Amino acid sequence: MNIRKYFTLAFFVSVSMLSCWAQNPIIRDQFSADPTARVINGKVYVFPSHDIPAPPNKNLRENWFCMPDYHVFSSENLSYWTDHGVIVSQNKVAWVDSSSYSMWAPDCIERNGKYYFYFPANKNVAGPNGRKGFGIGVAVADKPEGPYIPEENAIEGIFGIDPNVLIDKDGQAYLYYSMGNIYVAKLKENMTELASEPVAIANLPEKGLKEGPFVFERNGKYYLTFPHVENKTERLEYAMGDSPEGPFTMTGVIMDESETGCWTNHHSLIEYNDQWYLFYHHNDYSPHFDKNRSVCIDSLFFNADGTIQKVIPTKRGVGVTPASGKIQLDRYSAISENGATIAFNDTTNTFAGWKTTLANEGAWISYNAVNFEKKKTGKVVVNAGALNGGIVELRIDAVDGPVLAEINVPESKKMTVSKTKINKVEPGIHNIFVVAANDNPVEIDWISFE
Repeated sequence: MNIRKYFTLAFFVSVSMLSCWAQNPIIRDQFSADPTARVINGKVYVFPSHDIPAPPNKNLRENWFCMPDYHVFSSENLSYWTDHGVIVSQNKVAWVDSSSYSMWAPDCIERNGKYYFYFPANKNVAGPNGRKGFGIGVAVADKPEGPYIPEENAIEGIFGIDPNVLIDKDGQAYLYYSMGNIYVAKLKENMTELASEPVAIANLPEKGLKEGPFVFERNGKYYLTFPHVENKTERLEYAMGDSPEGPFTMTGVIMDESETGCWTNHHSLIEYNDQWYLFYHHNDYSPHFDKNRSVCIDSLFFNADGTIQKVIPTKRGVGVTPASGKIQLDRYSAISENGATIAFNDTTNTFAGWKTTLANEGAWISYNAVNFEKKKTGKVVVNAGALNGGIVELRIDAVDGPVLAEINVPESKKMTVSKTKINKVEPGIHNIFVVAANDNPVEIDWISFE
């Protein structure tokens, strides 16, 4: 990725609020990882870490994580996401080594009308034990979007990363974090000091890296969820118990290891509008460097006994896409076994997204949950290209469903935008299918309806 382009983009994002479409990844203009999601005032807020390509001449560890600050994002429908900009930066926290780029996985929680943002980073001075290393700090705000004011010092008594906070039903707050083991400690009412000594949680796997705890309660059971390297890369696992401090019993796997070898995963779980969701990350925009990651969401379900059904990651993600928006077919719900492929539009700028190629007659791709709000017949807008010209059919609700339009893609060496009149569509949520009608290969970036 072009470093100059990246920092121009980062500056623009930091001073503005951008809306991004859903689909996985949900954040489509910058790298993001370690998402903690919270439901606040009827909205979903995501507090991720922020990966960047390593800036030159900073004496940073080669091929390692580089994370300078934190953004916060929000959505009312899981389809539109608003970036509220930078809320905490490494060069504006007194105790943080501002040259370390080590602002790893955070959390945020509300108490008594205040929002407490917990974050790890490398310290700039050694503690009483003579170690610098990672501390965990707190920044406080009156609104989830900020502004956040960092406490002058890190929380005393902690050496670790990946903070997570649970406020139990009796009002007691617990801080979980990792460093070799996963630890738990009680927090004082002020949410910035420990009320008990940290204790390593027992009965977890002894071998393999454990980190990134996220704890929640459901139907009287407490779920300790965390990434664990059982083999070579992290998978998401969980243990269950009857209290916030355990004892916990290892129970199962939430998500298997990445099929493409992304070394880390980090997550959170929420219930929103009567549906549970898993937020996690993967290196979709950076397939050859897994330290630049992106936040994704998929639906999550429980079995009758309270255990968690394994989540299979998807490209489509969640949320309903308005027909008037740009529908990225490459974030597909299903794809034909033959003749349909996905590739980057521009391998030098992966944030330009992907394209779908339908190479032969009968190749198809589908995209579910598109909301057609109006009954009036309109047009489909397609950004596509075909060296020899091509024909695709737009079908509704099934690969052999009614034809909405036959689209003639003009002969071109590059993608161009064209419009075609469509047949009547009943208002409501429909699945759409795009099917190649001849053997001339067609490349499609996006479609939209007007």
